[in-house]
Amino acid sequence: MAEVLMDFPQLNMTLPDGREESLMKRMTLVANTSNMAVAARGASINTGITIAEYFQDMGYNVSMMANSTSLWAEAFCEISGRLAEMPADSGYPAYLAARLVSFCERAGKVKCLGRQEVIFQILSLATLGIVQCLQVFWGLDKKLAQRKHFPSINWLISYSKYSKALESFYEKFDQDFIEIRTKATEVLQREDDLNENLISKDALAETDKDYCKTSA
Repeated sequence: MAEVLMDFPQLNMTLPDGREESLMKRMTLVANTSNMAVAARGASINTGITIAEYFQDMGYNVSMMANSTSLWAEAFCEISGRLAEMPADSGYPAYLAARLVSFCERAGKVKCLGRQEVIFQILSLATLGIVQCLQVFWGLDKKLAQRKHFPSINWLISYSKYSKALESFYEKFDQDFIEIRTKATEVLQREDDLNENLISKDALAETDKDYCKTSA
């Protein structure tokens, strides 16, 4: 949060009329750090999405980012423990899944092919394991983030349940799209399999290291 407050005031955005305006004038920040009251941490995401819906109802396009839902879930866990409630899986309260689902379902809607569809969600795998109901999921990968690959979206764990419904649209838009998408997924899967099977030099035994040096 300290970095956000230091860096974001230096950033500008271009308005439709060409004027430059500070990015901070278009932002609302809700900050609840780990040393704050657990009730405040539990209410932070609901506060943020309520503010986002307020601006959305005014006709603005709003992008809300919650970081992170995992810490939000931990806050519920602490509250549940203090209330002596019966824990569920992994020590989380039984109502946690319903709370996360209600948050995800409050996402905005966009008009797509004449129908109202829920906008994309980008979540961590830990949160997806609890929710397990999203129609569109962009999975964030910690390994990609550590390699400074942003956005750190792993296409192999990302999915869309609308793929079949949109096939007719893809065929009209580009008949080769589905085939190219399938080949791209196969290439990414092949790369992932190769990375898992690769053995680094440090993982080899000393005799094998000497053999590698001789071969080189």
